[in-house]
Amino acid sequence: MKNILSTLFGSYSIKSADENNGIDWILFLATLPLLGAGLVTMNSFTGDTGFFSRQLIWIAVCLIVFFSLSFVDFRFLRKTWVSVTLFAGSCALLLSLYAVGKVAKGALSWFDFGFFSFQPSDLIKLVIIIILAKYFSRRHIEIANIRHILISGFYAFIIFALVLIQPDFGSAIIIFLIWLGMVLVSGLSKKHLAGMALVGIIAFIGLWNFGFQDYQKNRIKTFVNPLADIHGTGYNAYQSTIAVGSGQLWGKGVGYGTQSRLKFLPEYQTDFIFSAFAEEWGFFGVIILFFLFGVVVWRIIKNSLRGATNFEILFGSGLAILIIVHFIINVGMNIQLLPVTGTTLPFLSYGGTHLLTEFAGLGILMGMRRYRRVAHKDSSKNEFIGS
Repeated sequence: MKNILSTLFGSYSIKSADENNGIDWILFLATLPLLGAGLVTMNSFTGDTGFFSRQLIWIAVCLIVFFSLSFVDFRFLRKTWVSVTLFAGSCALLLSLYAVGKVAKGALSWFDFGFFSFQPSDLIKLVIIIILAKYFSRRHIEIANIRHILISGFYAFIIFALVLIQPDFGSAIIIFLIWLGMVLVSGLSKKHLAGMALVGIIAFIGLWNFGFQDYQKNRIKTFVNPLADIHGTGYNAYQSTIAVGSGQLWGKGVGYGTQSRLKFLPEYQTDFIFSAFAEEWGFFGVIILFFLFGVVVWRIIKNSLRGATNFEILFGSGLAILIIVHFIINVGMNIQLLPVTGTTLPFLSYGGTHLLTEFAGLGILMGMRRYRRVAHKDSSKNEFIGS
């Protein structure tokens, strides 16, 4: 697994415990323009709705969480009882939605506390990364054994199913992709990969017939044929594509995005904030946005490669997968390459729980950065080859 990451993202060197520890300022500073882009775009078309001011409060909270977690020693996360507790707690939290949860946009996905709402499926994405990192950290050399794929898949499937029946198809798909990505990073055989693809096809057929709601089926049909119903199920994706295209090279300028300001573009502060940004900033603005996301992912992977043990490496890999999957799905659905699933764009979209999840994950990574590679070089080598 270590060799796979090193091949993909470059070599690394053993560092002593006090070298370059603490905050990765390149990573942190790369997130600030992304936060700013979200705020500027949000403020340019939301008027007096309060999204801008509430997002500022969430950003302040998230930065406090980020710096606080960076001082924590997270080696306790390697313990089995922590993973078991997190898994049981996640299942209990998702089940409690059916007792005290709030229905929003047709999904029972929120706890409503009056002055703010909380979506547990966001933070549980981070929990599933921790659980899988713990499971694969000592078993990655045996990943060719189908038993470990099935067991890890069982843990992920329980969370996946509890999220799917809310129904929150977007979050469920992301949980599945986190599991798949971490299995691939650990080293999956081509034979098992083909078998998983077959299982995925069968599962999709089953979900289509027995799991998906009508509106979810309509979104997928619209993805296959976007122009079939542009005044109904295809309206969001159609307007989003118009907004992205109308930005052209340089954009219309901040506050001059007609699709968002005239309310043709729905959910412009959350699901379709990329389209609103692209309309105002144009192609070159989008290139800068992509570059900043690339820097964030690069620094996450670079820090994970220097993890003290396989657990830290896998956690960082899972966090990178989380950011990448969210980014690809959100941008894909904004330009009609993927179905609309209600997935947020990291760091830009309005909302506190997804932002808290992202900065909590980065804070944990910074905490792990403080004790990376504390073992002797020979001991560290043995750890990575599973001896």
